[in-house]
Amino acid sequence: MITYWQQENGRLLKREQEELDPQLNTWVDARSVTREDIRTLEEEYHIEQEHILDILDPDELSRIEREDEYILTIARIPVFVPSGDISYFTAPLGIVVYNRVIITICWTDCEMLKDIATNRMKGLNLADFPAFIVKILSRADTMFLRYLKEINRRSTSIQNELQQSVKNNELIQLLNLEKSLEFFTTSLKSNQLLLEKLRKTRILTFDSDDRDWLEDVEIDNRQAIEMTDTYSNILANMVDAFASVISNNLNIVMKKLTTISLILMVPTFITSFFGMNVPLPFAKNGWLGIICISLICLATAVIAGQVLLKDKPSRVQKKNRKTFAQRRKERHMIRMMKIQEKKLDKMHPLPTREWMLQD
Repeated sequence: MITYWQQENGRLLKREQEELDPQLNTWVDARSVTREDIRTLEEEYHIEQEHILDILDPDELSRIEREDEYILTIARIPVFVPSGDISYFTAPLGIVVYNRVIITICWTDCEMLKDIATNRMKGLNLADFPAFIVKILSRADTMFLRYLKEINRRSTSIQNELQQSVKNNELIQLLNLEKSLEFFTTSLKSNQLLLEKLRKTRILTFDSDDRDWLEDVEIDNRQAIEMTDTYSNILANMVDAFASVISNNLNIVMKKLTTISLILMVPTFITSFFGMNVPLPFAKNGWLGIICISLICLATAVIAGQVLLKDKPSRVQKKNRKTFAQRRKERHMIRMMKIQEKKLDKMHPLPTREWMLQD
């Protein structure tokens, strides 16, 4: 979809193509581009099809080129889609400067372009195309930093959930966040190369204010790169830690299962031995054999219970010790309060009945 915007009194106004004022600069916003939009861009603004396909490629890196009729700049911008498996990713944004028209092309919709269209970006001047491009790059860095903080908060909440119970869903969410951070790292480094090229080359002419603002954008971009690296390391360590926890839990379960298997081997061995051609004990003693077998089964159950639940008595003792310590502390506090009351009575004795009658 292509929309047309012109600026009046510092505000961007949406116009139809027939209503455009030729005396004013125009912003052509092409989002979620269709085949008809591609044909319009090729015929009206003479943009090469190869460049349009590069912009629509999700893996295209940032760069700037000068052609005969226009200047092409491709930058990576962050995108947030709540309904997707990977909520945070990046997409290329093509910026084409063509005579008195600046064109932005993106294969998807994003919050940054919505902010521009709704006049939520302060100081945006459509009459100065280089400053307009710097503002877009600055807004992209701001969105990167905002999304990085949201990723950090989401990873913290997932960590709290994993501390309660380790589930596959939370682990998959952590892996998706790790993918998002990898996308951010690649895009930010690509944008850093673009900013350095804008500062060193003369493809776009910047005044002193624009160059100062461009240096600030580079600082913000480097800060975003450092934050992304930090969060990536933290998330990778978190995933490794929970993998170790899962392995430890599995070892505990296997230990219990091995213990049960060893306990069950004893009656299995006895049954297998007497299943051969050997005389059975207590075969002619009636109830004595049943009593002995019952006692053996009972002893085996008691031993298995002590082995499997050996941590439970220690927990009960710990709880009792804690309760006893609390009671001792309470008694100590009561004694100290009584001592303080006695001292206060000595310093400030209460009036007696005789003294009150004399008064």
